[in-house]
Amino acid sequence: MNMNGIDFDTYFKHYPDENGYFGRYGGVYVSDELKTAMREISDAYFTIAQSRQFIAELRRIRKEFQGRPTPVSHLERLSNKLGNVQLYVKREDLNHTGAHKLNHCMGEVLLAKYMGKKKVIAETGAGQHGVAMATAAAYFGMECDIYMGTEDIKKQAPNVARMKILGANVVEVTEGQATLKEAVDAAFAAYARDYKDCIYCIGSVVGPHPFPMMVRDFQHVVGEEAREQFVEMTGHLPDAIVACVGGGSNSAGFFAGFLNDPVDIYGIEPLGRGTNLGDHAASLQYGTEGVMHGFNSIMLKDENGDPAPVYSVASGLDYPSSGPEHAFLRDIGRVKYDVVGDEDTIDAFFTLSRQEGIIPAIESAHAVAYGIKLAQRMGKGSVLINLSGRGDKDMDYIIQKYGIR
Repeated sequence: MNMNGIDFDTYFKHYPDENGYFGRYGGVYVSDELKTAMREISDAYFTIAQSRQFIAELRRIRKEFQGRPTPVSHLERLSNKLGNVQLYVKREDLNHTGAHKLNHCMGEVLLAKYMGKKKVIAETGAGQHGVAMATAAAYFGMECDIYMGTEDIKKQAPNVARMKILGANVVEVTEGQATLKEAVDAAFAAYARDYKDCIYCIGSVVGPHPFPMMVRDFQHVVGEEAREQFVEMTGHLPDAIVACVGGGSNSAGFFAGFLNDPVDIYGIEPLGRGTNLGDHAASLQYGTEGVMHGFNSIMLKDENGDPAPVYSVASGLDYPSSGPEHAFLRDIGRVKYDVVGDEDTIDAFFTLSRQEGIIPAIESAHAVAYGIKLAQRMGKGSVLINLSGRGDKDMDYIIQKYGIR
């Protein structure tokens, strides 16, 4: 498949380039000391992670510990209710720890082990990355510090408890809005102080190179499985695929399995309460080019050009930028990015729960909401949605704020 001069047959050989750029997005915008650390991680990834031993170990872990492959499920009752379009979901909610995050966490911590590191550092918003990182650290017997904003700690108490039970040290971040952006700031600062003995395992396809590439590659298993399973189940490719986008890890891995296929791809950002700055976190829709957290991408900015305050009902999506590959795929037109607000998201949360017996994470419910709208618009065909996580973590928050609808 070829689009705007991009040959998707060879896409993964050329993107990112050797300097970590997807077109003009990406790169390594950090101090000279941290550039040395990034080169160390990059060199390790391109040597250790390509070895037969590493690959075999990761495959064993995915099968015996994570429970992969996760299935694709046909949403038959919901599809019949909507009309002729058939909806399917890739069940990352059934991956161990309840979301896609463990896919890259096990890979990153396995890499850290091979590199001889003693501790892993991570940030988390919704808590799923934190739980996955705490799980991986426990599995490999490594120390683990998880940075999390005060506001997210309040919303995600079950995941905070899980991290602590798994042995992680949860570091509360009180600065600024005390959400995901501030947690990343704090984790980067901690890493800069101790990079020789630890590794910062970034929780999405963001940050300096090689993380956008490395996390996508570890998440590529989602798209690979989904494509094979859907064809085996139906005999053909889906007409469209949909995933939510915050930083963009679940969507990057999911999309990677279909970039070279004649499939419409939709990435869904959180519109939150509306289009005013501070009421949403839809950076690709309303942002401009800028650098934060060591990479160049599209970001939401305040009047001073700094990262703007953002909001989403989903703690895992309230980040003022998106991964550089998403910005690139948007620019070349391969992926269509759109938005869904809080109300439609909560409606989809309850609809999927009641119609199919699947309680989605609020993040994933953004994709479900858009998938429902897309099905109504299409009139015929099939839509495959990446159900990136389950909603156990969101129960208390949903009931407190919205009640039982």
